Amino acid sequence: MRLSLKWLLAFLATFAVLLLLHLPLLRLPYFWDEAGYYVPWALDFYRAGLMIPASIPPIGHTPLVMIYLGFAWHILGYSFLVTRSAILLLASGTVVAIYAVGQRVATREVAAWSAILLGLSPLFFAQSTLVHLDLAPALFTTLAVLFLLGDQLWLFALAASLAVLCKETSVVLLPVVWLYAWRKGCGSAAERRAPLATWAPLVSPLLPLAVWALYYHHVTGFWTGNREYLSYNLYTTLSPVRVFFSLLRRAYELFIGGFNWLLTACAMVGIWWGSKHRTLETGDGIQDSGETRNSKLETRLSSFDSPVLSAVPHLPSPVSRFPNFIFLAAGLVTIYLLLLSLVGGAVLPRYLLPALPLFYLGAVVLVTRLPRFPARLILAATAACFVWAWFINPPYPFPFEDNLAYADFIRLHEQAAHYLEAQPGQPRILTAWPATDELVKPVLGYVQKPLRVVAVQGFAPQDFANVPPESFDLLYLYSRHWEPPGNWVERFPAWLRIQGRYFDYHPQVAADALVAQHHLRLLAEMEQRGQWVRIYSH
Repeated sequence: MRLSLKWLLAFLATFAVLLLLHLPLLRLPYFWDEAGYYVPWALDFYRAGLMIPASIPPIGHTPLVMIYLGFAWHILGYSFLVTRSAILLLASGTVVAIYAVGQRVATREVAAWSAILLGLSPLFFAQSTLVHLDLAPALFTTLAVLFLLGDQLWLFALAASLAVLCKETSVVLLPVVWLYAWRKGCGSAAERRAPLATWAPLVSPLLPLAVWALYYHHVTGFWTGNREYLSYNLYTTLSPVRVFFSLLRRAYELFIGGFNWLLTACAMVGIWWGSKHRTLETGDGIQDSGETRNSKLETRLSSFDSPVLSAVPHLPSPVSRFPNFIFLAAGLVTIYLLLLSLVGGAVLPRYLLPALPLFYLGAVVLVTRLPRFPARLILAATAACFVWAWFINPPYPFPFEDNLAYADFIRLHEQAAHYLEAQPGQPRILTAWPATDELVKPVLGYVQKPLRVVAVQGFAPQDFANVPPESFDLLYLYSRHWEPPGNWVERFPAWLRIQGRYFDYHPQVAADALVAQHHLRLLAEMEQRGQWVRIYSH
């Protein structure tokens, strides 16, 4: 009871801190994929109990996040505040979960730094209130690892099943776990005598996924997604060249992007330092040497040993005291990098969120191989850089949702929508998604009533090639991609061609060219931290 109360208080305290940090963001309208996919789907469940959406094309994802939001709205009412607070609860749980894993495999200080860095990392911080499918799997995957480390196999099965029901790609955790259990079985006589007791919970998360696939196929005729979805996310992604460059991008997103490079580099130094000096971890999480401290550490670590983990091979210094955790973390990171290099038309960093907590914990463990003062200084500097990265955009295109640039996007589009609502005569507005949805769906929070919209595919020059001037009255042009002055991608024509061919990246059309082509005049211009909106008329 006392232990449960401790973790409940830790969760509530974490939620309160994150709530305060996100306070200016909690009433923002919906952004990009939130507006185009996930909120409409959740509303279909909220209004009609539909697990497969009717208002948007079904995309095959498992429905637990939408069910969760629907119940939250039923209990507390539909509002932006309820939606974003509900997602923030998942983020808070993930921070507490990685703290618990850190305590199990290392020390309180390592656990605390891992939780702090995860909560402050720009990608995680930005995603902590956004309605996407990747934060919930991060929570349940981390809990699954925690329960596996504690040899609580049926709790592992529950957590892994919930992860799969939040997003079907979470099933990639299972091969890592099976390999783990196989290694245990090779060396454990007890496991050979009772294989069913171990393997039943490790395989059981496949059952809810199979049930969902059968139900989805019965309703839609597809095992997952739809024809267009499968073409975009699978059939067009299997070019060996694309897979190679996608793997490079994924590795960059995890190990380098958003100041992760600082933690990665220092972790590498920690490996070198620990190997050279054979430093040992003391009870408070700081490195030192000596036989006495070594004995204390071995006693502490042995208390977390379990039959499932006992047969994992000894790993070389400096991570030899954490073979169980290192095996799972490295396996999960590797399998996510490989999976997301093979599938997925959009190379979005948020898809890596389920592996992010374990990555930060592993990196902190390695950084703390260094002497006490430099280790703490590095971790504090990394935390400060993470906060800075909330507001600093890179000198190359990136998804606005990777930091607080998404909030700038929303606020700009709110201003533009209010301006367009005030225009007399119900003008026809030419623009591209997601602004098309923002202007015709009041439930998304931008307009009070639907406006008249003429849609174009995007803002690349070819998208305007066949648009007759008489088809629209106003042109709503905005920075659909982050394209800073001195865009690094444009400095390397070969890389620009690769991005265009394999990742559908095309620079936006020059506004001056459209003005000349359609004889436009500027009505309004808005800008916020490098993003912009321009509204033109004939």
